[in-house]
Amino acid sequence: MNPGALVRRKGCIEEMFTEFVIIGRHVREASQVPRRSVVAILRYALRVTSRRFFDNGETLIELTSDELRVGELYDWSVLPRCGAVVVFSGTVRDHSEGRSDVTTLTYEAYDEQVVPKCLEIANEMRRTWSDLGRIALVHRVGELKLGESSVLVVVSAPHRPEAFEAARFGIDALKATVPIWKREKWGEGSDWAHGAQHITDVTNLNNESHS
Repeated sequence: MNPGALVRRKGCIEEMFTEFVIIGRHVREASQVPRRSVVAILRYALRVTSRRFFDNGETLIELTSDELRVGELYDWSVLPRCGAVVVFSGTVRDHSEGRSDVTTLTYEAYDEQVVPKCLEIANEMRRTWSDLGRIALVHRVGELKLGESSVLVVVSAPHRPEAFEAARFGIDALKATVPIWKREKWGEGSDWAHGAQHITDVTNLNNESHS
């Protein structure tokens, strides 16, 4: 394929690169081409968006079926002006309310709403803690085994108090406002998790936390 065919605005090389990454990600879903090898070539130089992914260099959001790479996101979040990085990783445990032998979790999502909802969270975090560095909100879908990471919230900031507070708000808001659900499998069967809750709005959540 001629790379020029990917350009929406002719004569703009930056648009060509952006579109190439987006198409490369969709190709990967169909042909299993390694996503990170495609994106690594461009090194996230520009704002990149797709149905399951957003990266503008300061905020990274992703819904993925791939294993979450905690170390890579930590490295990405480090900035010279930031003296603190907080990483929250939610992992699959072997029990839940009333179920003592959980073996796997399967996550499903309303794909079209995950990136927009996570962007709302990131924007609210930056509004509340204006000096934050980088923010990553990443969630897995599909079947996960015990010990695997299902969600990552990574925040860098000049000082630790705002990094801790923003990361705590980030995971709480993600759980309360983003349409992702989990199904538990245990020895006697499988069902949706007992802890499922109604989806709320991130601004309402922040107002409640500060009331």
